[in-house]
Amino acid sequence: MKNLFSTSRGLVALFALVPMTIVAQPTPRQLYSGLFEAVQLGQVYPDGKTFVDVLPHGTPTEILAAYQKEKNQPGFELKAFCQRHFYLPATDQTRYQSNVAAGIYAHLDTLWTVLLRPAQPTVPAYSSLLALPHAYVVPGGRFREVYYWDSYFTMLGLREAGRTQQLRDMADNFAYLIDKLGFVPNGNRTYYLTRSQPPFFAQMVTLLAQGRDSAQVLARYRPALTREYLYWMAGAKDLKPGQAHRRALRLPGGEYLNRYWDDSDEPREESYREDVEAAKRSAQPAPQLYRHLRAAAESGWDFSARWLGADGQLGSIRTTDFVPVDLNCLLLVLEQTLARAHRSAGETEAAASYDLRATARAAAIQRYCWNGKAGWFVDYDFGQHRPAAPRTLAGVFPLAYGVATPSQARQVAQGLQKDFLRPGGLLTSLVPSGQQWDAPNAWAPLEYLAIEGLRRYRHTALADTVAHRWTQLNLRTFQQTGKLLEKYDVSDLHRPAGGGEYPLQDGFGWTNGVLLKLLNER
Repeated sequence: MKNLFSTSRGLVALFALVPMTIVAQPTPRQLYSGLFEAVQLGQVYPDGKTFVDVLPHGTPTEILAAYQKEKNQPGFELKAFCQRHFYLPATDQTRYQSNVAAGIYAHLDTLWTVLLRPAQPTVPAYSSLLALPHAYVVPGGRFREVYYWDSYFTMLGLREAGRTQQLRDMADNFAYLIDKLGFVPNGNRTYYLTRSQPPFFAQMVTLLAQGRDSAQVLARYRPALTREYLYWMAGAKDLKPGQAHRRALRLPGGEYLNRYWDDSDEPREESYREDVEAAKRSAQPAPQLYRHLRAAAESGWDFSARWLGADGQLGSIRTTDFVPVDLNCLLLVLEQTLARAHRSAGETEAAASYDLRATARAAAIQRYCWNGKAGWFVDYDFGQHRPAAPRTLAGVFPLAYGVATPSQARQVAQGLQKDFLRPGGLLTSLVPSGQQWDAPNAWAPLEYLAIEGLRRYRHTALADTVAHRWTQLNLRTFQQTGKLLEKYDVSDLHRPAGGGEYPLQDGFGWTNGVLLKLLNER
């Protein structure tokens, strides 16, 4: 296959750019070395994310000196020590109770305010929070910061609610992060600075461009779109077939695709104990395991059987060995959006270069991710040179973004109807692994993209069925609890969703956004 990096002077120039250096900022583990490990491994707080979000009463130097002085004294209690030296983070559940009688629209309208955080051009000293220049909407509960891929689905609701300024603020915050860091981190926390999340920035820009001067919007965000593309494709131009570097891979046929990755091979700070314990049960070298766990966190699917070995256990996770079908559809959209941005500016050569890359990526997705025998789009196992076995709802991304042929879309629709459809919507996967991104759970973003994909290929009846079942489950839960949740059990409508490293959260940004969008489309 022709090397696409040599097909255009524009692309050669693009990839000759040096990505902006990521600004090093200390993480909680770096600030409180020794104390951090004792707190996390000792489960001082049930949720590992609590300590990484605390604010100190004094400086880390002062706190560590006090810890060294006191820790071996008789009667020392680590939790009491932490209570004296740190402010604990608040959660939205403790601050807001819905008025169910006022109805779902009033609930959603209020939540946009409840989950809104003001602009924070500066943050308190030693906070793990990263400053943002504009207001933003958080998911809710333990998720007290902005999250990358969550935000696109939240923004769907903001647009439906007519909150145009909040929509613009969210996009501007992500452009700011890309400009400052060279990428959008998982969330605006220091402990997320080694990874991103599914890249939905191009869709955010497209959403913002609807109903206004699209050329102006594309021109405004094109530098950030370009820099994000550089982040995902870093190192690609030097790869030979069969090689990988960070998030870029070159397939045996010479095609360029991408994978999830994390630039650290240490335990996640927000799940430190869980990762250390997983390493004890794994045959993999600990750094390799940690990289796979972190890469799964970048995927947003933390965790799912789609990343696990044959034993289905977390210790066999192999995330970086896979070429994810959903990620590559999203990067296809990024390439198409950059082509459109250059074309609207009259830069036809650069536009043609991105069109060529998008066309090549679509062909590669077809070649490596379509499993004709299963009638499904799957991940490609780069490590074992074959399509991955699990069918998951990631297989609807080629429908949502127009990669599938009509015949393929029909087969996927048949599979959704036959195997994935349940009383509350579509299963995330067919494997009841106990992980939260597997059966019987379902998540708003995947339901929405499945509905969009089915509608795109005119499988309207099934799309309407999924939309109806999903919205009814959301509404029923709201009537019973006054809450909208991050995920739902779609098999047993009387049972809350389970799995994961933390309790079921309510709020919930992307659920709210997708629900409002679907309700308004009825």
